[in-house]
Amino acid sequence: MPTKFKNITIFGYADAKEDDQVWKDAFATSKLLAENGYTIVNGGGPGVMKASTLGAKEGGGKVIGVSFYPKNAPNFEGRDLTNPIDEEIKTEHYLGRTLKLLGMGDVYVTFKGGTGTISEFGMAWGLARLYFGHHKPFILFGDFWNNLLSAFEKNMYIRGEELKVYQIAKTPEQVLAEIKNLEQTTNGPAVVY
Repeated sequence: MPTKFKNITIFGYADAKEDDQVWKDAFATSKLLAENGYTIVNGGGPGVMKASTLGAKEGGGKVIGVSFYPKNAPNFEGRDLTNPIDEEIKTEHYLGRTLKLLGMGDVYVTFKGGTGTISEFGMAWGLARLYFGHHKPFILFGDFWNNLLSAFEKNMYIRGEELKVYQIAKTPEQVLAEIKNLEQTTNGPAVVY
């Protein structure tokens, strides 16, 4: 059972379908995390969010969905009523939703996604640098992250500590092992964002 961490926030592609590898990875990872006592937090929408909910449910776990109901954002997927979350937290706007997702998670796991996922990843990375040493850990799922982060390092002004705040995992088992390792090696609770 978890010792330091309870909530794992999942970020990823809202348009993922059941046959997509990212869906399968999010499902399997969330199932394994739930089987080990972690609560899954996601945006309550479709794609990776729904996959993580269904995986957590199959693993006997609980899911908290953080949503908002946009009036003038036709390109936002919104709440998926077929995503069977256990608890819904409604926010007023997209930024509030993202901040709540970041605030609720003790650890973030980010799967492949689009611009929304990039936004969430960027905020998590920026907060980790800002609160370096007391930041919330985040895990990037998939080998492709190496290429993206290498491009950032070559083309942006990246500080050394910014390369030390994340881990890359390629399997659900590596995600769980990394979380367990972080529970053993992290000094005290992370800053509350």
